[in-house]
Amino acid sequence: MQWIRHITGLTFIFVFVVTYFTNKFVLSVLKFTFPTLFQGWQTFIGAVLLLLSGKLGWVEISRIPRSAALSWLPGSFLFVGNIYAGSRALSRMEIPFFFTLQNSSHVVSDVILKAAYGEKLQWLRLLSLCLMLLSAINLPFYDPQFDQSGYQWAVVHLLCTGAYRVFKVRHRPSSLSDLEQQYINYLFSVLFLALAAHPTGDLLGVLEFPFLGSHTFHGGCCASALLGFLLLMATVRLKSGFSLEHFGVWIFMSKVTATCLSPFIFNMDLNVPSLLCVMGSHAAEALLVYSQREAQL
Repeated sequence: MQWIRHITGLTFIFVFVVTYFTNKFVLSVLKFTFPTLFQGWQTFIGAVLLLLSGKLGWVEISRIPRSAALSWLPGSFLFVGNIYAGSRALSRMEIPFFFTLQNSSHVVSDVILKAAYGEKLQWLRLLSLCLMLLSAINLPFYDPQFDQSGYQWAVVHLLCTGAYRVFKVRHRPSSLSDLEQQYINYLFSVLFLALAAHPTGDLLGVLEFPFLGSHTFHGGCCASALLGFLLLMATVRLKSGFSLEHFGVWIFMSKVTATCLSPFIFNMDLNVPSLLCVMGSHAAEALLVYSQREAQL
């Protein structure tokens, strides 16, 4: 029924917004800037909950062939780069600015598809990509709280996100479902981030973290891990119930909702030029979704 589909979409928006706000709170307000531990914890809990859900029959996770798992490892590596750089960037950038840079990952995806596979771009999609890129390029010049490191990590994040999107479409093993892909991502991330915790200094640095014994910190970390898993499940449910263009609409609405609500939750320093960059990026994303609809007709 139609109302059930809307409830699914609204649930996704709610989980999406709360997840980003919780992560932002832990990373920026509590200043827990140890991404190997933060993301390692999230992916470990995600792997455990996904495995438990499969054992209980709530989701279907089959035995993963070794060949399929090995063929997916490049995607897992991009996934780690995505979440690690994303945490670094989100800890130093406001949520609206983060989404403005993140949207440019579509430019990366389409450049790869054009260069490697010769895919043609319709003029409407090309226009949206140009507007996304223009908004992202101009934003650092008008950001009142410009942080060079934050933007550098945001660039790494959008590069990994764009490349991962292409890999997921072009190199997905036919024997792996979305949840099985994510399960491999989780396991690889836990191993990789655990090995990286000491060389990056996060393992020693966390011992001096002032909120280590705080109930607020413990609650925020537990909530972020649980919400990350719920967002995965909501995303899979949304993808299975909607077409690609409708799925894009719900993603767009989620980002706009988070952007509009974030000034009421976090202290933000905004100005008119930076807001125009944010609005331009969201307008470009809406145009991109519309171009996908036109391509299906």
